[in-house]
Amino acid sequence: MRVLMFSWEYPPHVVGGLGAHVAALVPALARAGIEVHLVTPRWNGGDAHQVIVGDKTRTRRKHVGNAIVYRVEPPVAKLGNFLADVLQTNLGFLEQGHALVNKYGGFDLIHAHDWLVASAAMSLGRLHKTELLATIHATQRGRARGHLSGETACAIDRIEGWLAYEARRVICASRFMANEVVSYFEVSADKVDVVPNGVDAAPFDALEHADLSEFRAQWARPEERIVFFVGRLVHEKGVHLLVEAVPRIVAEIPQTRVIIAGAGEMSDCLKRRAWELGVADKVLIAGFVSDSDRDRLFKVADVAVFPSLYEPFGIVALEAMAARCPVVASSMGGLSEVVQHDVNGATVYPDNVESLAWGLLHTLRYPDRAQARAAVAYRMVKEEYGWDRVAARTIEVYDRIVKIS
Repeated sequence: MRVLMFSWEYPPHVVGGLGAHVAALVPALARAGIEVHLVTPRWNGGDAHQVIVGDKTRTRRKHVGNAIVYRVEPPVAKLGNFLADVLQTNLGFLEQGHALVNKYGGFDLIHAHDWLVASAAMSLGRLHKTELLATIHATQRGRARGHLSGETACAIDRIEGWLAYEARRVICASRFMANEVVSYFEVSADKVDVVPNGVDAAPFDALEHADLSEFRAQWARPEERIVFFVGRLVHEKGVHLLVEAVPRIVAEIPQTRVIIAGAGEMSDCLKRRAWELGVADKVLIAGFVSDSDRDRLFKVADVAVFPSLYEPFGIVALEAMAARCPVVASSMGGLSEVVQHDVNGATVYPDNVESLAWGLLHTLRYPDRAQARAAVAYRMVKEEYGWDRVAARTIEVYDRIVKIS
C-alpha cells in the first residue's frame, strides 16, 4: 500500500505530541511494509529527501526502506499572519504532492495530520480522486476549553471541521478526542477510529542499569526529591498549577526540587510566580532539554507530574511509565484513559492546586507504593502501547478505507 502523508512537524522540528507521534509512526508503518511518502516543512534543517529503513535485511539495495521524507522549503517571506503563512506553506505541500502523484502514478490514500496541512491534503484528494484520512490530534475549541475567541481561532475551528467532514475516516488518540470531534464537528461517531499513541521503551530500558549519579547531581542535591514536569509551557498544560502547589509541598517535604523542562510562552511568568511565592530556590525552569536528558530525568525523578487542563492523549505520560517513573496526572481527557488511580499512577482533580499537592505528597511519602504502581505502568506500556502495535491498528484503518474505495 502506498500512502501520501502530510505533517507540520517531523524531526528535527518537533514541538509537541503531533511531531512525536508522526516521528515514531512513520518508521513503524515502514517496518510493517507500508510505503509512506511524508511531506513536511523544512523548518529546522534536515535532508530535503530522507529514506527511512523499513527492512534491514535489504540493506544492499540502492533505495532501502518503505518510507521517504520530503522536506518542503518554507516561504522565504512570511506574510505576518499565521493563517496566511500556513496557507502559503500549503502551496509548497500541494506542489510537492502533485509531483509525487505524477512520479508514482497515484496513492492508495492520503493521510493528513491536523488542520495545518488540511488545505493541501484536501485539494490533492479532490483533484486526484484519492481517499483522505485525517488524524486530529487536538482541536482549537478544546484547547480553549470550549470557547472560541478571535478571528484566527474561529478560522482554525472551521478548517478542522472542514477536514473532519471531507475525510473518509478520522483517527483520534483517545475516546475523549473522538467524542470531542463528534460533538464539535457533527460527524458520525462510526466515522471515527480510536488509535492510541505509543511509546518506545528501548531508550529507557538501556538506562536501567546505568550510573546516573553524576547526571542527577547536575540537577539536584543528593538529599532532594525530584518532581519532574516536561512539556510545552502553555496554559493548557497546567504547569502554573504545579508552581502554585510548590509551597504546600515544601512545607511538608522541604527537601524537594521541582524541575520544569520545556519551552513556551509562560516561562517568564512561571519564574516570576515562583519568586513571588518564595520558592524560587525550589523550582528550576530548565527550558528546552534534549531527548537524552529528558529520558535520564525521568529515570532519576521521584515522580513525573502532568497537571493538564486539556490533554487529547499525553505521550509524555507513557514516556514516564516506560522509564518506570511514578506518575501523577490530572484526570483530564486522554490522560484519564491511560492513568488509573492507585493502579498505574495517581490521578488528581484538574485545575485544583490542593488536589495536585496531595497527589505529589502522597507519592513522595510512600515511595514503595509509588514504585509498585510504576511497575504496573511499565508492564502496561510494554504490552499495549508499542509503536508497532499502533502502526498495525493504523493499517487496519487504511485497509477499511481502501476496501471501501
